[in-house]
Amino acid sequence: MPDPRVQAAIEHWMPRFVAQGVDVNDFLRTTARIERWGQWLEAWCETAHMHEALAREAEARGRSRTAGEAYVRAALCYHFAQFLWLVDLERRRAAHQRAIEALYAAHRHLDPTAERVEIPFEGTRLVGNLRRPRNGERPPLVLLLPGLDSAKEEFFHWEEVFLVRGMATFSLDGPGQGEARETTRIRPDYEVAVRAALDTLANRSDLDLERVGVVGISLGGYYALRSAAFEPRIRAVVAIGGPYDFGACWPGLPALTKETFIHHAGARDEAEGQRRAATLTVRGILHQVRQPALVIFGQQDRLIPWTQAEQTVAELPNGTLVMYPEGNHVCNNIPYKYRPLAADWIKERLTDPRDG
Repeated sequence: MPDPRVQAAIEHWMPRFVAQGVDVNDFLRTTARIERWGQWLEAWCETAHMHEALAREAEARGRSRTAGEAYVRAALCYHFAQFLWLVDLERRRAAHQRAIEALYAAHRHLDPTAERVEIPFEGTRLVGNLRRPRNGERPPLVLLLPGLDSAKEEFFHWEEVFLVRGMATFSLDGPGQGEARETTRIRPDYEVAVRAALDTLANRSDLDLERVGVVGISLGGYYALRSAAFEPRIRAVVAIGGPYDFGACWPGLPALTKETFIHHAGARDEAEGQRRAATLTVRGILHQVRQPALVIFGQQDRLIPWTQAEQTVAELPNGTLVMYPEGNHVCNNIPYKYRPLAADWIKERLTDPRDG
């Protein structure tokens, strides 16, 4: 019998992979080799190795852009090899490290001004990637917040949507995410991570921290709204596919999503995982989000009921809802609609009209 986890991955994940920059042919060829979930990581790592080889060949020939683009593809394949894969944690860590290294190799070729920023945080550290637009001395800053299974290594092309519009980006691995997942756990008060990031960036002369926005995807949509409620330096917020009450979503979540949350929340079992998921809710705090807030949602979302987006906007003092009837989770099946909307909307709220 086919492995139901592999079947579910093939059926539901292609739009997300492609939206983030995985070639659709790579998705089809790689998943065609996978019969059991235990094979997932190795198959995607093989595809990543191929792109790394192309990158090194291009480097040897002095073809910097080609090398950088191949390293981005390698980073994405390494990331997606391990993002929900908990079969062997050592192999998972190794693939994640390869994703980190491949992305920084891409930065060297495509955006050498990109910076790795380490943030002191409760006896450990968080990590973010800072990128700035080519034009603009002190651009506004957009914090990009991942969700449950995403990380900064997934965001190169997402960052570009904001960079080409004249905004700097800071992609953050917060508690329980990316490089921080070994030393921290998912927690409801994500604003503490955003506060630490802004404190770390506060004295930079090449960013305008009077104009800060935050954009979160999936569970990051909850994190974005929560951060805006408690961090006054945020001037505008976009939540894409985020929950109003993650605990209420629990019964309908796929098994892999539950397993991943349980692991990164530090829960002992599913019952404790569900209790911790129930702490991730914006109930009772949305009245504190005085900033302009845009909620983007897909009515075909299979993880979070679209009625939760309506509930969120109903309680926001200054909220706007854009509901795409055809959109899936995070609307990754229509990135050409939601991505320009999110970037244009937040630019309009962060850009001084005198800047033109």
